[in-house]
Amino acid sequence: MNEIEKEFAGRVDGRIHLPETDGYDRERSGFQLLDQHRPGVVVAATGERDIRAAVEVAAERGLPLAVQATGHGLAAPTDGVLISTRDMSGVRVDPRARTAWVQAGATWQHVIDAAAPHGLAPLSGSFPGVGAISYTLGGGVGLLARRYGFAADHVRRIDLVTLDGRSHHVTAESDPDLFWALRGGGGNFGVVTGMEIDLLPVAEIYGGSLYFDLTQVTDLPAAWHRWTAGVPEEMTSAVTMMSFPDLPMLPEPLRGRHVAQVQVSYLGSPRDGAAVVDPLRSAGPILLDTLRERPFTESGAIFDEPDQPHAYRSRNVLVSELDGNDLAGLATASGPEAPIMVVAGLRHLGGALARPPRIPNAVGHREAAYSVSVLSPVDDGERELVRSTHRAALKPFSRNAIGTSLNFTFGPVGEEEIRSAFAPGDFERLAAIASRCDPHGLLRANHPVRPTASPAMTEVVTG
Repeated sequence: MNEIEKEFAGRVDGRIHLPETDGYDRERSGFQLLDQHRPGVVVAATGERDIRAAVEVAAERGLPLAVQATGHGLAAPTDGVLISTRDMSGVRVDPRARTAWVQAGATWQHVIDAAAPHGLAPLSGSFPGVGAISYTLGGGVGLLARRYGFAADHVRRIDLVTLDGRSHHVTAESDPDLFWALRGGGGNFGVVTGMEIDLLPVAEIYGGSLYFDLTQVTDLPAAWHRWTAGVPEEMTSAVTMMSFPDLPMLPEPLRGRHVAQVQVSYLGSPRDGAAVVDPLRSAGPILLDTLRERPFTESGAIFDEPDQPHAYRSRNVLVSELDGNDLAGLATASGPEAPIMVVAGLRHLGGALARPPRIPNAVGHREAAYSVSVLSPVDDGERELVRSTHRAALKPFSRNAIGTSLNFTFGPVGEEEIRSAFAPGDFERLAAIASRCDPHGLLRANHPVRPTASPAMTEVVTG
């Protein structure tokens, strides 16, 4: 038993993994494969006791500390203590109160499955495999967003271990400042062990996708933009544009085509939903139509995103309005002539997202009307090419830009971009609260809110 193992002996119920032990690679790996954590020790936490022990050891030794559930946001490795929460995936539903208690490592699929038997659903995102806690700490724009707002708006309590090893049950009454910061300010304030959230009375949705060939329906992004101006709040939608490779495992209508996928999630009857969508159907020939009423347990099929770990980078911008010429340029940027594969995305915001929550939180830029994003898989030697391609694709949208969304930023960012995710003055308020919770700056959060953050620190993320 080496020195670090001795420090954990008798203090944890979960497993301790060192670089030379079996299970180390599994526990340090996440969904993002571009970079991998290489910590000195991994604590496979099974509960709050393990998390407190990991925090205490990190603090005693002055080691950096990171947390990973699914690792979707991972951008660069950490070399200190990594807390893996994937074994903490419990969900407890109170159907009468319409709430769920969610452990640190639970994915949205865990929550969806636990809530469904009661005719309830969480404010989950487009991919159910994402960690529910990290998603919510960053705000959370999901399939029901325009009707119910951000996931962070529907949090009742957060259990947190701060860097002094103390446990806190954080509510609006117990610590208003910290409760404000945790909901939208990211993972900068400690290690969250669990969270109580609202569930909504949603059992089914009308949803799916319409796929168009962008060489045939060249103005599809503009047509979608015009359509969004008249849709009710019950309609949450997005568009993804990309060039599909000609591979046999893909649906035959999409192979080798430059495609726009319009994703639709409607809260209401299938008849009403179909009526709202009808104007889109007249935009041009439809390659594939998956729209139908479906149980919320199938909500992941709406965006139908890849479910296998891979290497990628993504950037985004929040805008007050969209311009037709810029939309045409974004479609071109996702086309077959692009120097790398680019997946370009548009999301319709507004509705309940634009209204302040009953209890204020740190989510910024509620006035944004749309988000624009670009994502690319990254092979060896392509990082700079990806960075420059993304920068060029988003540059035309700077005229109407009001900020960025950190939940849709996958990769290292600097302090200026982190500041741009929040309302004026909120970054300083968040930094002050983070300094109180972690005075020595050991926590390597997803997007650090410390004004002195260096580029190296901004590259270490939680998942």
